[in-house]
Amino acid sequence: MAESKEAQGSQPTHGSGPRHVAIIMDGNGRWARERGLPRAVGHRMGVEAVRRTVHAAIALSVPVLTIYSFSSENWSRPLAEIDDLFGLMKRFIRRDLAELHQAGVCIRIIGERTNVDPELLGLIDEAVALTRDNTTLTLVIAFNYGARGEIAKAARRLAEKVAVGELKPADIDIAMLDSELDTHGIPDPDLLVRTSGEIRLSNFLLWQCAYTEFVFLDAYWPEFGQDLLQQAITEFRARKRRFGGLDARSTG
Repeated sequence: MAESKEAQGSQPTHGSGPRHVAIIMDGNGRWARERGLPRAVGHRMGVEAVRRTVHAAIALSVPVLTIYSFSSENWSRPLAEIDDLFGLMKRFIRRDLAELHQAGVCIRIIGERTNVDPELLGLIDEAVALTRDNTTLTLVIAFNYGARGEIAKAARRLAEKVAVGELKPADIDIAMLDSELDTHGIPDPDLLVRTSGEIRLSNFLLWQCAYTEFVFLDAYWPEFGQDLLQQAITEFRARKRRFGGLDARSTG
């Protein structure tokens, strides 16, 4: 039986930095509304926050950064806003890809490709191919992503293998299901940060966040940058992670 990722990295840690930071980027619209600006301006400022945060992750030696850029539930938003979000994604790749590649950023995309503009898919594929061998920072972009759908898809793949006799139901374990997820090969997040003061996961990395430390910030996403990332990491370092075990000083 394959060893689970929890077992591979389950030793208590205290004081070390996170290997993987995941961020739910929330509050673009509220940031704009409080300033009397259109939501589209909030989204554009949110892209600037992404740029700052990528550079901050490199400066703070974070190996993996995952950002939640477009969820599978975001399709319920007005079509004009969806088009604007897709346009911002295109411009981000066109404008920043060369710089990200030069900085050693490896881009990975998780999520579904269905219903996505073919032009955007082409740009995504180009970014992934160009940067696949970079090692300074792995930037995981969760785009058209939903954790429940991801888990259901992984279970369906295993069920198909059982149906054709490649697997027995008893063979399926945590590691096997994990290997079918979009994030296969990426360490689980040590730290998840959500901006805007909301306290929920919103269908983001539900499987992967089993032992993740959460930090919820009142700041809106357009305000995010190195100072707030450092604040979240400092709080993370102050925590004792036991992964279901006991603190060395505990007696029961």
